[in-house]
Amino acid sequence: MNIGVIGYGRRMGSVVDKVLQQDPSVRVNAIVDVNRAGVEARVAEKGWEGIAYYDTVDEMLAAEHMDGVMVGTRCTLHTPMALKVLEKGLPLYLEKPVATDMADLLKLKAASERSRSPVVVSFPLRVTSLVQLVKEIVDSGKIGTVEHVQAVNNVPYGRVYFQNWYRDEAETGGLFLQKATHDFDYIQAVLRQKPGAVCAMTSKQVFRGNKPAGLKCVDCSDNRTCLESTVTFKDDIEPTWQYCCYAEDTGNEDSGSALIRYESGMHVSYSQNFFIRKGVAQRGARFMGYKGTVDFDFYTGVVKVHMHHTSRVETYELAPGGNHFGGDDLLAANFAELLHGRGESISNLSDGLVSAQLCIKAQQSAKTGMFQTLDWQL
Repeated sequence: MNIGVIGYGRRMGSVVDKVLQQDPSVRVNAIVDVNRAGVEARVAEKGWEGIAYYDTVDEMLAAEHMDGVMVGTRCTLHTPMALKVLEKGLPLYLEKPVATDMADLLKLKAASERSRSPVVVSFPLRVTSLVQLVKEIVDSGKIGTVEHVQAVNNVPYGRVYFQNWYRDEAETGGLFLQKATHDFDYIQAVLRQKPGAVCAMTSKQVFRGNKPAGLKCVDCSDNRTCLESTVTFKDDIEPTWQYCCYAEDTGNEDSGSALIRYESGMHVSYSQNFFIRKGVAQRGARFMGYKGTVDFDFYTGVVKVHMHHTSRVETYELAPGGNHFGGDDLLAANFAELLHGRGESISNLSDGLVSAQLCIKAQQSAKTGMFQTLDWQL
């Protein structure tokens, strides 16, 4: 099984490794990446041989025999690259978000209807043991019909969205598309209800300032005292996270909230934050029915079921797993199966389109101050 890779960055490199671990018959035979020298060096360290490097995706698709393609470019290129792969009918692993604006979303939807390509979207949270257990409890009817959901994502490593390339809102589409896309997706996986409208609000209260555009920590006169300095305070900061998060060109909101209204009448509240640290980290949700509530947190690996009319509380402690709490391994195994023509995607393009539209509409709502209706003619 030969796979081509479009955009072999840090994240996609990790996912590729997992696919190869899941299925030893899979090998990478072609790569397209703007940083060819850097990729070749990383590949040499792995000892891989016989890989062809191309300057363009069109050249790779025309020249190589491949059984599947993995797309891990920066966000605005996800749709354009996916369109090329869908046209060839090859199995596709597509990083999230699947699109960063409605125009690309429409193109991707139309292309998917013409293509025979099976697609795995990088939504590992939906397949984690935590979410699967919550889904099992909800489906059992133990808590009754879910009538309200409260979800939260307090991100302890939020500085990456202000000190790395993610600070470019033109590239990311905002932090709903970067983070909430995962959370909206696992909520959809549990609820399996149809969202009708969304409203949202964002704030930028911390990571803003008047430092010069393009300033890096190493060049800043405050790099010995600044709490976000990559020069002195390294803890969980990688060397590449080096730009000043208090510069005038620092993009992205540092907190955001959304309300999603469903056709059934129930609604979901969601909030995310990017300046909290350490023990305040939290990612999870409460699914509330009349009979009871089930809640969980990815960081603790704990699921609790609180019965409303008795004093009973059930507690489940699950191992948190590796990257994305173990979900990456399951998606990698699923993609390997699709390469062999077996099974179905457990995180398909339809799921990606729903989540992306929710995020795009939430961003539009935050800018306009108005509810945004979802378009189900996509």
